[in-house]
Amino acid sequence: MSACRPAADLQVPPECRDMIRRGALVAVNHSGGKDSQSMTILLARIVPRDQLVVVHAPLGEVEWPGTIEHIENTLPAGVPLIFAPVASGKSLLESIEERGMFPAPRLRWCTASYKRGPIERELRRYLKAHPRFAGRLVSAMGLRRDESAERAKRIPWKRSDRNSRAGREWFDWLPIFDLTVDDVFRVIRDSGQSPHWVYAQGLSRCSCSFCLFSSRSDLRRAAELRPDLYKKYSRLEKRIGHTLSPSGIPLPALTGIPAGPDAGTSGLSDRLRNEGVAGP
Repeated sequence: MSACRPAADLQVPPECRDMIRRGALVAVNHSGGKDSQSMTILLARIVPRDQLVVVHAPLGEVEWPGTIEHIENTLPAGVPLIFAPVASGKSLLESIEERGMFPAPRLRWCTASYKRGPIERELRRYLKAHPRFAGRLVSAMGLRRDESAERAKRIPWKRSDRNSRAGREWFDWLPIFDLTVDDVFRVIRDSGQSPHWVYAQGLSRCSCSFCLFSSRSDLRRAAELRPDLYKKYSRLEKRIGHTLSPSGIPLPALTGIPAGPDAGTSGLSDRLRNEGVAGP
C-alpha cells in the first residue's frame, strides 16, 4: 500500500502556482465520488478559500440518491457550490431515447452534453459575475492515471484553447493524477470524512447509477439497489434496440437479474436508512 502524498507534495505545476498566487479562481469539478472528494480536501489546503468554488452537474434520477447532500456536507467551510444543469431540461434517459442509442466509449456525448458543457457554461458565468478573478480560472478535475489506459495518456496541466477567449485565461488541471485509489480513500479517512454511501454498498465507482463503464458486478449491485431505475433502463434498451453495455449484451442477461416487478425496493430503502446512509 503506497504512502499518501501530503497536500504540499501534490504535483502543482509552476504555472498553476503562479495562477493561484495572482488570484485565479480554482473550480473543483465535483461528481460526488471519492476522487472529487479527496481532490476537494487537498485543494482546500493549498488554495485560499475565497479563490475556490465547487461545481456539480446534477443528473436527476440517474444520479445516485444523496449525491448532492453528500457534496454539501463535505464542502470546505465558506466555499460556494454552484450547479450546472443541462440547458434543455431533458433527462439523460430522454436524450438516449431521442437519439435511439446509449453513449459509447468513443462517443461519450453524455459527458459533453450533461457534464462538461453545462459546467463550462456556469464557470464562464461565474467568472463574468466575479471580475476580481480577472478572467483567470483553473478547472480542476479528479481524474487519475491508474484508472485506465486512456486516462493515463492525459496531460495533467494544459491550456484550454476553447475557453481561453473573450478575456479569459483558462487552464485544465488534474491535481490527483498520480494518486492511487488507496491514497484517495486515505485522504478522505484522514480528514475525518466518509466517502459516498455507495462504496459501503459494494460499488467500485460513483458516477451514474448505470454507466457504460460500470463493471458487471457494479451493474448487478446497482440493479439490486435501484430496481425501479433498472427497469427503466432495461425497457429502454428493448424500445430502442440498443444496449447500455458496449458488449451488446442487454442488462438482464449481463446482470442475471430480470427486469421484473419492483420486489424488495421499500425493504432495501428501509434497511439503508436504518444503517444511516442516504439510500434510494
